[in-house]
Amino acid sequence: MSDPTPAPADTPRPANKRGAARLSAVQALYQMDVGGANLADVLAEFEAFRLGAELDGEQYREADPAWFRDLVGGVVDQQRILDPVINRALVAGWPLKRIDTTLRAILRAGAFELMKRKDVPGRVVISEYIDVARAFYDGDEPRMVNGVLDRLAREFREKEFGGQLSAKAAGESSEPSEPGSGDA
Repeated sequence: MSDPTPAPADTPRPANKRGAARLSAVQALYQMDVGGANLADVLAEFEAFRLGAELDGEQYREADPAWFRDLVGGVVDQQRILDPVINRALVAGWPLKRIDTTLRAILRAGAFELMKRKDVPGRVVISEYIDVARAFYDGDEPRMVNGVLDRLAREFREKEFGGQLSAKAAGESSEPSEPGSGDA
């Protein structure tokens, strides 16, 4: 299982308020999945103590609280729809329940945004969640996020993506590497 604290990246891009909200949403979803916390408590905790605050000597970036709430609440509300769709986008033999908890949170948040937030270009959504994955992982997991979200974008946004897998995504495996698949 991975730690929900972002790892240092070689070339981090500074997060804007929505990017910081995405990162915090993944951490909140992780916390709910692992600790069983309820939605209202997690939203209140993050808004009071994490979004733009200092916690245990760590300065959290200022995040868009409305975007954060929409992502976390949307994933919770749509999880019964999201999980089967993500499962279909994964390589056979790697069901979502076998995927690392943090990676599962990234895929759920990215899938929700692709499915419900049509006001954000799909390529931006994919890029943002690749960056979120890079904040937590330094292995193949960001490539897996790219492959899975690209497949979902072609399903949810056929007009925007033309329905066909890009040559790049088709050539990339969405199979997780061992470090990102550890909480089975």
